[in-house]
Amino acid sequence: MTLGTAFHPRTFQLNQKLAWEDWSGYFAASVYADYHDIEYNAIREAVAAIDVSPLFKYVVSGPDAMRLVDRIITRNATKQKVDQVYYAVWCDDRGKVVDDGTITRLDETTYRWTAAEPSLRWLELMAQGLKVAVEDVTDSVAALAVQGPRSRALLEDVTGQDWKDVGYFRRRATTIAGIDVDVTRTGYTGDLGYELWVGADRAVDVWDALFDSGAAHGLRPAGTRALDVVRVEAGLILIDADYTGVRQAYSDEQEYSPFEIGLGRLVNFDKADFVGKTPLMAEQERGGPPRRLVGLTCDYDAIEDAFAAHGLPTTLLPETSSERVPLRRGGRRVGCVTSATWSPILKQMIALASVDARHAEKGTRLDVEWTVLGYRHDVGATVVPLPFLDLPRKRS
Repeated sequence: MTLGTAFHPRTFQLNQKLAWEDWSGYFAASVYADYHDIEYNAIREAVAAIDVSPLFKYVVSGPDAMRLVDRIITRNATKQKVDQVYYAVWCDDRGKVVDDGTITRLDETTYRWTAAEPSLRWLELMAQGLKVAVEDVTDSVAALAVQGPRSRALLEDVTGQDWKDVGYFRRRATTIAGIDVDVTRTGYTGDLGYELWVGADRAVDVWDALFDSGAAHGLRPAGTRALDVVRVEAGLILIDADYTGVRQAYSDEQEYSPFEIGLGRLVNFDKADFVGKTPLMAEQERGGPPRRLVGLTCDYDAIEDAFAAHGLPTTLLPETSSERVPLRRGGRRVGCVTSATWSPILKQMIALASVDARHAEKGTRLDVEWTVLGYRHDVGATVVPLPFLDLPRKRS
């Protein structure tokens, strides 16, 4: 049964299209109005509120909390400071990715851990022999992403505090309308933004306080369709779209190491042992995995030609597709597109793709399979660095 999140009393009222999808057992708004372009514009030009409460959330606490975090993730948890947020990835004992998410160090012995998939059993298994407690707070803690260039100004209005000193991937506890709220300088949009963590019983009150002050900043609710476009622009991966978590994989081809999905920068071999360290070191000694995550820009002229061949005007739906579309070079398949979208701000068709490592260099020319009226066409594409859109304000 699909349930409403703590913000559902408000999101339900605003969802004019009744466009809902299931996100980990919760109702998530796909789009609030006729189309998601206005929500996209709010993220990129003003400020948007995105209900991300369906994320799985855990509190890890106790004298050995840091040891547990360090045992699981590939980053060096001993270097994480209080009030710092880590984006992290964790693997099974074969070095294959289980999931990725954020870990916030709340104090010396307490962490908040978010994940896309249920992770309680995994955390508890890894905690064997350690003095640590793991609590599932998914239902009791609501989460709201406040994203866009006006997000800081809005946050300053509702808290009465200056937020310029809270750096990228840092946190601060505050109050909104007298309610305790934990704020992290994080998000999934590649823009200036914050995520608000609040007790589910007071979530609606925080929503109301934000929207009472939000009109002056252009605040709008945004759904998952707009979020999916901005995350591709930011080069951010999505589980079950750009990779499959190892627990859901049915074959070797569906299993990925961090180095195959652009997360090799998060692997630290100099730290203490972590789950999957030995096979990941062996993988690197062999020259790395055979696949790489890359960015692609597609040739618009070739897309036009594909439609023109059928007497049709070019039609591009400005939504993100996660259909696995073949990529070829010289007629031979060398990978596939994992997420593709039209970028309104870049005025380009962009895509994340998994390709053979030999064809992952910047500037490599590939052919994307493009289907019009059931006919397949080759559309040229160029491998480009990620992210597609790198806004300085997201870190300022």
